Amino acid sequence: MLLSGVSGERGAEDKAPEAMARRIVRGMQAAVQLEGRTLYFSFTIGACVFPEDGEDRATLLRRADTALRQAMRTGVDFLRYHPDMDRLAVAQLETEHALRHAEQRGELELHYQPQIALDTGRVIGVEALVRWCHPQKGLISPAEFIPLAEETGMIVPMGAWILASACAQNQAWQRAGLPPMVVAVNFSPRQFADPELPTLVERILAEIGLDPEWLELEVTEGVAMHDLKQAIATLHAFKVLGVRLSIDDFGTGYSSLAYLSRFPLDKLKLDQSFVRNLERDARDEAIAHAVVTLGLGLGLTVIAEGVETVAQRERLREFGCHEVQGYLYSRPLPAVAIPAFVVSSQEEAGGGAL
Repeated sequence: MLLSGVSGERGAEDKAPEAMARRIVRGMQAAVQLEGRTLYFSFTIGACVFPEDGEDRATLLRRADTALRQAMRTGVDFLRYHPDMDRLAVAQLETEHALRHAEQRGELELHYQPQIALDTGRVIGVEALVRWCHPQKGLISPAEFIPLAEETGMIVPMGAWILASACAQNQAWQRAGLPPMVVAVNFSPRQFADPELPTLVERILAEIGLDPEWLELEVTEGVAMHDLKQAIATLHAFKVLGVRLSIDDFGTGYSSLAYLSRFPLDKLKLDQSFVRNLERDARDEAIAHAVVTLGLGLGLTVIAEGVETVAQRERLREFGCHEVQGYLYSRPLPAVAIPAFVVSSQEEAGGGAL
């Protein structure tokens, strides 16, 4: 879209272009009725101004597109181009290129956070979490590269690698003499939307020879509720395979309890945001208690993530929570450190050496 008569002088917030963009967005946000349903649309605008941001058509289009992509990444509805965006875009392209080769170069690795049974204190499972060890930048936070992998579609092959690696590692632990335990693997929105996902899970389990009962698949509440029909079908397909199913980050989305009861779940995972404020926010305490009670009422195992203090653990125990994970017990550990941790928890729980 080309608009004339808009001042391009940069102020604190580029008022003139932003005001014009806001009017456009408001004008296009009217609800639309389609087949008896009300649909709402959101819009994102990236803008640049001639001649301040460029003097030829190709430059202006490229910079407007740069602003649009940055606006979409940050979740805002309007951004005007700024020279810093070029440097950021180059850095993102470099990161994307490096990430595409990370698996082949052996830079991706899985760490595992132990999950503890509150009644015995023993390790009953681990959650697999991917890490990227960049040769120059060192360990890169998943918060930096997972959204990029999701945006570019790299999360699909990466997710298959994570699933296969976690299953193979669990099988290796069992063959080494560790007591059988569940390994939990998260699915991203793009992965979960793939209709071939149940087939992939079935093939990996068969190739590795891991009993399905020792694999737990996690999907976030928001992803499960995005397409209910597809979610229910996929979860039931998983259940046919014999794997365990968990709803992650519960309490942060907008689940309909009527639909939640139709999901063939085994576990409900209380989001760490409620656990974090358990000792100092009565509202979060009430929500945490309600989520645990809901899970118990549905006959589900309830696990709380992000447990960091003894007081949090004991409050969750009073609520009736079954399992916990968090820094109170352990940070995510490399695979080689898990056997010693499992043996130590067994001994501390009074079970003696394995």
